[in-house]
Amino acid sequence: MLVAAPERWDEACFAVPAVRALVASGLGVGVLCGEGQREFWETVAGLTVIGFSARAKAKVVVAEISGKWQASLAWETSGAAEIFKIAAIPRRLGTDERKLNKFLTHPLVDTTGPLEHRVRHYLSAVEELGIGTARAEFFAPALLGVEPVPGAVLLCPGSDFGPNHEWPLEKWLHIADGILQSGRRVTIASVDGGRGLGKMLAEKLGEGVEFFHATPLAGALPLLAVHGLVIAADGSLPHLAAYAGATCVTLFGPNDPAWKRPLGKRHAVVRRHVECAPCLLPRCPLDMRCQNELEAERIWQAVREKLA
Repeated sequence: MLVAAPERWDEACFAVPAVRALVASGLGVGVLCGEGQREFWETVAGLTVIGFSARAKAKVVVAEISGKWQASLAWETSGAAEIFKIAAIPRRLGTDERKLNKFLTHPLVDTTGPLEHRVRHYLSAVEELGIGTARAEFFAPALLGVEPVPGAVLLCPGSDFGPNHEWPLEKWLHIADGILQSGRRVTIASVDGGRGLGKMLAEKLGEGVEFFHATPLAGALPLLAVHGLVIAADGSLPHLAAYAGATCVTLFGPNDPAWKRPLGKRHAVVRRHVECAPCLLPRCPLDMRCQNELEAERIWQAVREKLA
C-alpha cells in the first residue's frame, strides 16, 4: 500500500501512528511525500519512502510508482492523490470527502467526532481496514540515536502558522531570563513564517544563548532531540520536537489544544481561554487577546514543573 503523506508538518506527525500500524500489519507499505519530508519519514522503520521535488512533473512520479502498488491511501486532496489515480493503482482508498472522492475507488467513512484529537482522523481510516491501532509503540517518539543534553532547553517563539500564534516578545524574554538564571543551557530556534521572533529574542539575550534557524524542519530533528525541554509557540516545531523525544510546553492561541496538541502525555499546553477562542482563524479580527492576555507566570509555572 502506498500512502500519501499529509503536506502539513503537524498532520504528518499525527499520521505516523496510523502508518506504523499499517507497517505492523504485515503489508508492504510505502509513503509518497515531498522531498522536504523524506528525512522525517525515513525515521519510520519498515517504510519505503518515495520523495519527489516540488518541480517534479506528475508523469515522472507516475512512472516511478506505476505497476508497483496494488493499493493506495490518501487522507486529503493533494497532488499525491491525483498521481495515484493517473498511475491507475487498482484500489485507491481515502477519506470520504467530496473533493477527494473523484480520485478514489474505495472511500472510507471517517468515524471521528468533532472534539477528538486529530490523530483519530488517521487512525480511523486504518481501523476501517480491520487493522488494530491500540499499541503504545505506534505513538512512541522516533528512535534517532540522539541522547538529550542534561539541562538543555530550546525556545521557539516564532510560528510558521503565522503571527496570530505568537506570544509577545517581551514575555518570551521573561521566560528566557528565568531559565538562564536557573543555570540551564538555552538554545533559541527560529522558523520560516511569523515575525522572526526567534532571531529577535536571540539578539536581545546576546552571547548567553545559542541560535539556529530550523530550516529544513526535517533536518532539525537531531537538534530538537538534543533538548529535553522545548518551549514553543503553537506551530510545526513542537510537533516535530515531540516526535524527536523532547518534552514540550506549547503556547496555544487561536488553535484548539484538545484537537491539535502534540502527541504524548508528557507534554503541557498553556493558553488563555478568552471568549472568542478557539477561533481557528488565520488572522485575528480583534486585538489578539488570546496571546496578549496570556500571563507569563502561567507559562513559567508549566516550565518549572517540567524542569523539575
